Formats: sequence, C-alpha cells, structure tokens
Amino acid sequence: MQPSDWLQLAVYVVTLAAITKPMGLYLMQVLDAGGRTWLDPVLKPLERLTYRLMGVRPDGEQDWRRYTGSMLLFSLVGLLFTYAILRLQHLLPLNPQGFGPVSPDLAFNTAVSFTTNTNWQSYSGESTMSYLSQMVALAFHNFVSAATGIAIAAALVRGIARHSTKLLGNFWVDLVRITYYLLLPICLVFAVILVSQGMIQNFRPYTKASLVEPMKISVEKKNDKGATIKSPDGKTVMEEQTVTEQVIPQGPMASQVAIKMLGTNGGGYVNANAAHPFENPTPLSNFLQMLSIFAIGSGLTWYLGRMTKNQAHGWSVWAAMMALFLGGVLLCWWAEAAGNPIHHQLGAAVADGNMEGKEVRFGIFNSALFATVTTDASCGAVNAMHDSFTALGGFVPLFNMQLGEIIIGGVGAGLYGMLVFVVLAVFIAGLMVGRTPEYLGKKIQSYEVKMAMLALLVLCFTLLGFAAWASVSAWGLAGRNNEGPHGLSEILYAFSSAVGNNGSAFAGLSANTPWYNTTLGIAMLFGRFLMIVPIMAMAGSLAQKKLVPASAGTFPVSGVTFIVLLLGTVLLIGALNFLPVLTLGPVVEHFLTAQGKLF
Repeated sequence: MQPSDWLQLAVYVVTLAAITKPMGLYLMQVLDAGGRTWLDPVLKPLERLTYRLMGVRPDGEQDWRRYTGSMLLFSLVGLLFTYAILRLQHLLPLNPQGFGPVSPDLAFNTAVSFTTNTNWQSYSGESTMSYLSQMVALAFHNFVSAATGIAIAAALVRGIARHSTKLLGNFWVDLVRITYYLLLPICLVFAVILVSQGMIQNFRPYTKASLVEPMKISVEKKNDKGATIKSPDGKTVMEEQTVTEQVIPQGPMASQVAIKMLGTNGGGYVNANAAHPFENPTPLSNFLQMLSIFAIGSGLTWYLGRMTKNQAHGWSVWAAMMALFLGGVLLCWWAEAAGNPIHHQLGAAVADGNMEGKEVRFGIFNSALFATVTTDASCGAVNAMHDSFTALGGFVPLFNMQLGEIIIGGVGAGLYGMLVFVVLAVFIAGLMVGRTPEYLGKKIQSYEVKMAMLALLVLCFTLLGFAAWASVSAWGLAGRNNEGPHGLSEILYAFSSAVGNNGSAFAGLSANTPWYNTTLGIAMLFGRFLMIVPIMAMAGSLAQKKLVPASAGTFPVSGVTFIVLLLGTVLLIGALNFLPVLTLGPVVEHFLTAQGKLF
C-alpha cells in the first residue's frame, strides 16, 4: 500500500466529485428542464423525426403502469431482435471470420444479458461474434439498456418530487433523449480519446502471426455441432492441440468500449476484457475507464437533489455511496497487497502481494480499485481476473453485487436501488420515534414499504435460490474449476452477477452449457424486471401523495445522522440476507488458506 496508490485513490475520488455537479446539471437539461441543451440545433430535428416515426406524442405523459408497460414491451422486442441476429449471423454481412450461428441456449443467454444491461458473456467475443453482431445486436443494447435504466431512475425521482399526480413522464421520450443527447455525444468524444491512447477502431480481418516456438495446449473437445463433449460422469473431455500461430483480433473496439463503460454494460469486445492491451492500452485509459463507469451514476445523485429541491439530500446519498465504495476499495486493496498466506510461508521473495491474474501494467492497487468500481456499478468490465483474488479480495466484489449494485450502481439502476433503501431507512426512523415516516414531505405508508421489500426479496430469493440449486445439481457442480469453498464462491459469484445485472465472473466457472446459460438468463430477467416493477409502483404511489408540512418530528434526510442510518440499513439487510452463504464461501476459504489448504 504505497503512497502513490493513496494519491491515485484521492485523485479518483476528487475528480469524481468534481464532475458530479456538471453531469447532474446536464441530466436536468436532458430529462426535466424543458428539453433545452446546447445540442438542440443539431439533434432536435432528428428527435422530432424519431417521435413521428414512432407515433409518439412527446407532450403525452404516462402513469406508472403505462410507463412500465412501454419499457417491458421495448425490452422484449429488443431481446427478440438480438436473438435473431445471433442465430442468423452466418447469413448476414460484416462477418470476415466466417463465424457460424450462435447456439440457441447461448443466443438466449446473450440476448437476455445485453437486454438487461448485464452483459454476462459465456463466450469469447473475438472467436464467436461477427462485426455485425458486435455493432448491431450488442452495441445497440449497450445504448438502450443504459438509457432504460436512467429513464426508470428519472421516473422514480419524478414520483418523489411531484405531488397530487399520476404522471411520471413518457418512457419513449426519455429513451430517445437520453440516447441522443447524453449517451451518443459523450461516447463519440470518449471513443476518440480512447483511440488517441492506442485503442483500435477498424474493420480489418483478424491478423495472424506465426509463433517462433509452437506450443501445446489443452482445450475442450467438441462434437461436429460445436458442443462440448462430456464424459459419463459429467466432466468436460479435454484434448491436446498444437498451436503454431496467434490470431490478433481487429475491429471497431473503441466505439464498443466507450459505451460499455459509460453505460455500465461491461461486455468485453475480447475475452480478456479491460486486461487486454487493445481494450485498455495505457494507465490513462485505465483511469478514464474507471471514471466513466461512475460518471453518470454519480451525476444522478445531484439530479435527485435538484429535482427534489433538497440538494443536501442528493449529496448525502452520494456520501453514503462513497463511504461504502471506500470501505470496499480499502478491504480489497489490503487483502490483495497482503498476498496469499501460503506464499508467505515460502519466503519473503514471493510475499509482496498477490499478482496472480493481474496485469503488471496496472498492479495490485489499480486491479483492486477497478474490481471494486466495476462491481459497485453493475458494469462487469474487468482488468484482472477476480477468480485469482485472495478470499477476502474476492469477498468484496461478491458483496458489492449482493447489495443490489447500489454503490453508485449501474446508470439509473444504482440510484433507484439506493432509493429503495432510503425509503426503508426513513421507515425505520419513523418507527424509532413513534411517528408516521415522512420522506421529503410525503408520508411513507405500508404500500411503499411493501413495494420496497418486494424489490429486495426478488433479489434475495432469485440469487440464493438459483445458487442453491446449482450447488447441489450435477450440471452446476460440473462447471466448477475448484472444489470446496472456492467452488461455492464461483457458483455464487455467477448468480450474484446475473441477478445484480453486473456481468463479471470469477472466470473459473465453465458456464457455457445449456443449463447454466438458461438459468443465468432467467436470473438476469428476474433481477432486472421483477425489481423494476415494484419500484415503479412505489413511484406511482409517491407521485399521488400530497405534501405535508415539516414538523418537529420530521426526520431530516440529509446530514451525518441520515447517512449513518442509511449505511446501517444497507449493511444490516445485506448481512442478514447474504452473510451466511458468504461465510461458507470466501470467509471459510480465508481461514483454511491461512492453515495452508488450497482448493
């Protein structure tokens, strides 16, 4: 834990705080300030044309049911569109490598993954997806799934800010304006910056380079249809191959990476994701990518304060998120810097931290920081392999996802997830003083609490239910790369990532099987949409309430007391739901590793 690392952490937090207000101001202009931005002269005609083609009246607002229904319909159509592209990619253009169709279960998993802003990948992008699939089927969702999350957050904030109305805005208008005025312009600029750092952006066929020394590798054996062959006991059959050349991927990478980071999508153009030198060529690109993951989510907290006319509340929510973020960074960084206890027993020369699975270019601190940022923000991009982290280092990204990706969180999803905990914190405060809870002038009653709890129960039951099923099933156990508690962590991480719509993986799990592809796909759908519906119902209820004047018993939703209560609510609920299974996974692994046991 070097002084230079502390300096990098300070620069990151200060830079994030500095861009939060400008981003929040621009979000106001895009979402709720009469629709006037500096891009109007260029984009306004295109916006009007889009509404005309869609048959949308931009001044026609929707109640929560119509808003949610529009979102679900749009997501369903997008899912089917992506599934069709992946299944038919061998018949479509921009496929210079001649890749065949994606298998039905993998196409389902991938279509669901990108529709839900998860971007879980059970495949290697550079050896599976054509340029058309990458740009049209996948990048399309990188924009619209991110825009959908921001739209839902805006609708919930409107429900909190408005009173005596059923209207929460118009989903189609929010979707169009967020895509045109926010995501596309920022990504255009960001992609150019990434190209300046050495990231590729082309349409060339892949480059092949002959190896100086051929090498032998062990790979999964496939049948004539491309499916992995299994032995009678359910284990993957491996075969030895001699490699004489290296294939170097090419393609439109910078444009994909820009939106995958800003939209907290995370799906890598290549399998190594942000650890690949093409996807993350320099320390500056690494810093900018981490900053871009948090940028929009951080700005939304300022947007919350501005909309509710209580800027201190917005900053208090931001401060609570930052406290959780810093706690995770410090624990993960400490665990990785301390290294593997077994290595310590081998001598000081190998006891200088855990560098397994990490890029030397980034080192331990930037790997731990990136891992914490990406799992705080439901991004899922990685610049190190989380499966190679120490037990406590891996505990941090696991717990981040299990909290519901609320620490800044995915674009939009982080804010509306945290606001669920805000409602519960206010409710708890009301119980403590024996008064009907109030939140920004509105009484929090049983309906709002039920909807908040339903959203959290969906997360808990889906995650733990699927993980428990996989951990006692032949199809689930067959995919593990490790036995014991680390094997459990691999399974738990996969379903935490799916339900939390994160997309990162422990990488030790062989998840490209029909059972895993299907169950993970269902978990992603539940984690995204079954959580959004009760949140939107809560937004509709709050919008209809009348304002009540503040009184001596009103609990303030800003300041140190509120931040501490909010943090306590988040950690208590997270601990009650997930600490038992985390104890059986990374916590047990930590103590057994200290005794010299490996898995």
